[in-house]
Amino acid sequence: MALMTPEERFLAAARHQPVDRTPVWFMRQAGRCLPAYRELRKSYDILKLAKTPDLCAQVTLMPVDTFKVDGAVMFADIMLPLEPMGISLEIQPEIGPVIHNPIRSQAAVDALRILDAEEATPFVFDAIRLIRRELCGGRAALIGFSGAPYTLACYLIEGRPSRDYNIAKGLMYSEPEIWHSLLAKVSEVVVRYLRAQVAAGAQVIQLFDSWIGALSPSAYEEYVLPHTKYVFDNLKGLGVPTIHFGTGTNGLLERMTSAGGDIQSVDWRVHLDEAWQRIGYDRGIQGNLDPVLLLTPWDRLQRGVDDVLNRANGRPGHIFNLGHGVPAETPYQNLTKIVEYVHQATERGVGTSG
Repeated sequence: MALMTPEERFLAAARHQPVDRTPVWFMRQAGRCLPAYRELRKSYDILKLAKTPDLCAQVTLMPVDTFKVDGAVMFADIMLPLEPMGISLEIQPEIGPVIHNPIRSQAAVDALRILDAEEATPFVFDAIRLIRRELCGGRAALIGFSGAPYTLACYLIEGRPSRDYNIAKGLMYSEPEIWHSLLAKVSEVVVRYLRAQVAAGAQVIQLFDSWIGALSPSAYEEYVLPHTKYVFDNLKGLGVPTIHFGTGTNGLLERMTSAGGDIQSVDWRVHLDEAWQRIGYDRGIQGNLDPVLLLTPWDRLQRGVDDVLNRANGRPGHIFNLGHGVPAETPYQNLTKIVEYVHQATERGVGTSG
């Protein structure tokens, strides 16, 4: 029986269909641990790479060529759709995204612009069209993404990464009208951004809610769920599977699933089989190897991979990934070994008749 192409494999798993092997990709696979990416970074900063379609395509395709992953995730930054709203930002190497005009009043929210996505970030869609041409022959499925409304709003309010999110959560609790007004605007921008990615050729969409684990279940339901659900509701009918990602979400899994994503990504703080039982087997699941295991010897790393695969138990709808991103100091050969090992360990026939 002929094997599926990586593209076919990824899309089938994302749609809860039988696959010949479990598909694999890694968050933050495009860069960081790759020598070729580090060479590019000597000449270009992250925003320059993300805003230059040829360079973006080059970085996006590196892990496809090197690791043979089944999914190619767009090289981009979650802050990209915020700049056209009127946000002044930069990526500082030792800090991350820094916003020079944080949003902390209704007047600041009112001043935010909502533009047509093709006008706001045309370089993203040019890159997607270029990458799809390069992925001809089913080399990999193309994953587009955006930050989720909550995480983007936290950046907008805090002005930079935070450990406790006190400023953002303080505004959320004390000024709910401003909070919901801000998230409504951000949600609309995210919807337009993601729909335009699909129109340009993205085949799967992942919504990153990286900071969502800072909330209690009741706060998530009141302040976040309606806005996240608005995003997923407006992606339905486009014919692409959607993935919902967060970290520290053990107490939120059922509520996050109710937002409407087709696949729930889980981190290493919960066993994959327990998480899948909780969200329901009608949903797909992604994850959930602890990224730190990438820094350990192969025998220990292999045990971690085996644990994930054993807990998935060959059910349709599993996409193998990390619980978060690839650490920069990862020996990149370990990623190649994981892809080879997962494919070999899960090889199985797809049923045919006759």
